[in-house]
Amino acid sequence: MRVAKRPIHAAVTWVKRQPSKVKAFLSVVAGIAALVFLRFIVYDHDNLFVAAEAVHAVGISVLIYKLTKERTCAGLSLKSQDLTALFLAARLYCSFVMEYDIHTILDTATLATTFWVIYMIRFKLRTSYMVDKDNFAVYYVVVPCALLALVIHPSTSHNIFNRICWAFCVYLEAVSVLPQLRLMQNAKIVEPFTAHYVFALGIARFLSCAHWVLQVLDTRGRLLTALGYGLWPSMVLLAEIVQTFILADFCYYYVKSLIGGQLVLRLPSGVV
Repeated sequence: MRVAKRPIHAAVTWVKRQPSKVKAFLSVVAGIAALVFLRFIVYDHDNLFVAAEAVHAVGISVLIYKLTKERTCAGLSLKSQDLTALFLAARLYCSFVMEYDIHTILDTATLATTFWVIYMIRFKLRTSYMVDKDNFAVYYVVVPCALLALVIHPSTSHNIFNRICWAFCVYLEAVSVLPQLRLMQNAKIVEPFTAHYVFALGIARFLSCAHWVLQVLDTRGRLLTALGYGLWPSMVLLAEIVQTFILADFCYYYVKSLIGGQLVLRLPSGVV
């Protein structure tokens, strides 16, 4: 057993010593390898989207347990929950007026849960809310997303306001977790339930990104054409990739901490 651990320990040590650019390159390679692996073992790639929803539901369940059983919201970003509620509300509006499907029901349940989390943080558990650590300026992401949506949005036959709203929720979803990551970086120490929740978000977003990328490959690019013309199809795919890589660094330290048997995750400077 000791001999078997040596190559793994040596590999981890080697990765630690590499500069940031090399680590970023290795992350890209690992992501591509994971996509290739999923392409060959998952025959119906729509199942990846279902899996993403399931993992997200697990993350929400962990969050509910933390708030109801632990009776604390320490480590949770209210601003991230506000952004989540905002993009979900925008997506629900678009879903009702543009295309109603099963995802509308799922988003309704997620939005209701998010509102409950916001209520718990603002009123029931506000004494444990780390307001001094939750200092991310949300207008840094809301305003750019709104401006980008005005310029680049779907080219469908729907009303222009609905198309802009659709683009806004896609862009905002990609960066909605940034306040949560900033809070954890400020706190340096992340307790288990918050770490589990954010890790579940990372896995869910990777599976969602994998779904889109593999669907594009399966259709040989026809899916992008079906989304419209211009820059919009590429921006949808880019948004999926961005929200995956935003959480990639945290997921690395989460897995590293889990392997090391540490219950509390300690983040080094510069992770976010």
